[in-house]
Amino acid sequence: MSVLSGQRAWLLQRITAIYAGVYVLLAVALLLGRPPADHAAWLALITHPVIWTATAAFAVLLLLHAWIGLRDVILDYVRPFGARLGALAIVAILFLLLGLWALWILIEAALR
Repeated sequence: MSVLSGQRAWLLQRITAIYAGVYVLLAVALLLGRPPADHAAWLALITHPVIWTATAAFAVLLLLHAWIGLRDVILDYVRPFGARLGALAIVAILFLLLGLWALWILIEAALR
């Protein structure tokens, strides 16, 4: 791994952490300030274009943040090339599936 890609990964992880922190703080403030009373209110909240977009971005950026961290741990501690490649492939597939699942849930909510 070159120094530049390490710096890029470091910066990207910090940016995703800032977004996640701000998102969680705003979500908690919103839910404490105006808690949805029933299922219809939850659907109305999550399908609002700003909330939907922010939540979709949160899901994607959270997975990106976790990928960077796990990738670095795997590259640092898994020495055999085959095991390293296998671990990276498994994590990548799992994160891809988790991301698709999260987006599917958001899309299903928006279509109701």
